[in-house]
Amino acid sequence: MPNTAQIVGWSHTKFGVSEQVDLEGLLREAIPPALDHAGVTPDAVDGVFLGVYNNGFLPQSFEAGLVGMAVPELRHAPVARLESACATGSAALYSALDFVNAGRGRVALVVGAEKMTSIPAQDAGKLMVGGSYVPEEGDSSPGFAGIFSGIAQSYFDRYGDRSEELAMIAAKNHRNACDNPFAHLRKDLGVDFCNTVSEKNPYVAPPLRRTDCSLISDGAAVLVIADTEVASGLKRTISVRAHTQFNDFMALSRRDPTEFLGAEKAWRATLDRAGLSLDDLDLVETHDCFTIAELIEYEAMGLAPRGEGHRVVREGIAQRGGRLPVNLSGGLKARGHPLGATGVSMHVMAAMQLAGEAGNMQQEGARLAGVFNMGGAAVTNFATILERTR
Repeated sequence: MPNTAQIVGWSHTKFGVSEQVDLEGLLREAIPPALDHAGVTPDAVDGVFLGVYNNGFLPQSFEAGLVGMAVPELRHAPVARLESACATGSAALYSALDFVNAGRGRVALVVGAEKMTSIPAQDAGKLMVGGSYVPEEGDSSPGFAGIFSGIAQSYFDRYGDRSEELAMIAAKNHRNACDNPFAHLRKDLGVDFCNTVSEKNPYVAPPLRRTDCSLISDGAAVLVIADTEVASGLKRTISVRAHTQFNDFMALSRRDPTEFLGAEKAWRATLDRAGLSLDDLDLVETHDCFTIAELIEYEAMGLAPRGEGHRVVREGIAQRGGRLPVNLSGGLKARGHPLGATGVSMHVMAAMQLAGEAGNMQQEGARLAGVFNMGGAAVTNFATILERTR
């Protein structure tokens, strides 16, 4: 199938504790600016692909029905709701790309949104564990932090204690978020603070500290997708040079938790389809729900052999100005992690870089960007390479 779908516009709300009381409000805040940014009118939209996890964050379900309520001009547009845990937004994007590439529509909206802060954080943690294999992992405490603490401890047992390198990843992403006006936490915490267990940075689930864990956030992000002909008449086009999804066993007991094999397969296949190597990329946005995830993802994408991901941060490879800057937006760690919005947000951050619209985050001359978004503990794995075309 020819890849004709182009990203032609986007929008992004501020992540954090939103004043919007529900999902409908987030959709109303995010969708119109994306259409304006693309230069597309609502009547041109042939389909809407909405990514929302929910699972109890809000009482309202049937989220697909909310798009027309939030934006009446889209009352008659077909809407499909997608869910794939933390990769919900990428699932929505990939469905929209298939929709346009198959010729079923010429313009599609990809919307990712989540309102997570309406309930206590402890309750939110319990809801998120639904994204794990509940028969074996559902009693994890506290929530997904407990699952990833087990991954971190297994990694440390095999390759040595890398707590300081995890702190370096956290500090890097917090520093990068200072340049991102959409980020939840714009504060340069520094390596010493992130590496020291204290009253302000306690263990959440040893060996993971608070600074090793992403934030519970509200927010929404939108991408406008168009076919080549429509895109040719618009201001900007970012092409999806290649995109791939691989799944893996949901139960961690069925695989080695210290290697994200699905992520590795997704990266290899996407680079192969694009005819590129990592050295061709100018930046990567990767899924740092926990700092140990980013460390293992360095290895999955091929920046370091297994067990040597610490070298990537030690040697400055992933820093701004390094060989391959990772998470210039601050990542999930500091930008925030509203589950349904995250995958869309990551692609918006990359597209902004390629369009030269990233403000203080801008990587000069960025032409090719990689995005990796996963659901659960590397269960669903989405890798995308975006390219600036105009």
